[in-house]
Amino acid sequence: MQMNRVAVVGSGGSGKSHVARELGRLLQAPVTHLDAVYFDDEWNTLPPEKFEAAQRELVSEPSWVIDGNYNSSLHVRLEACDTVVIMDVSTPAALWGILSRQVRHGAGQHQQGVYNRIHWGVVRYVATYRRKMRPQVLAKISQYGTGKQVMFLNSRAQTKRWLQQLAANR
Repeated sequence: MQMNRVAVVGSGGSGKSHVARELGRLLQAPVTHLDAVYFDDEWNTLPPEKFEAAQRELVSEPSWVIDGNYNSSLHVRLEACDTVVIMDVSTPAALWGILSRQVRHGAGQHQQGVYNRIHWGVVRYVATYRRKMRPQVLAKISQYGTGKQVMFLNSRAQTKRWLQQLAANR
């Protein structure tokens, strides 16, 4: 499986940042966590047109791994990638992911792509992701992902096995 340009999508707490870091290491590709592009140090957001322009610049590179959902600009990454990794974990697993990340790292912006700010809006987003956002993401992948490799990772155990298999084949 040839991977040079990888878009990692999924719910908050699903493991996107971890998978992106590991893929970047295995593929020797730069990793971008979109939260780091979208938010500044005071959690102010980038205007939509600047956020999309920043992504267009990122995807113009020959290799990359980009993690983040951001459905409004997902088409930019899907048009440019060769591989989509969908972190498709259950709602309880994703909720556990945001809680355990909070316990491990605390709130705030940290190294290694951890942008952690839990509030009811985040909990609601994660709790309703599979019902509300997942269908939109899958529709965009159907629309813009023709001919792309699409990998669904449904659990942390499956993710671990897949990453180990990739490492063994390098």
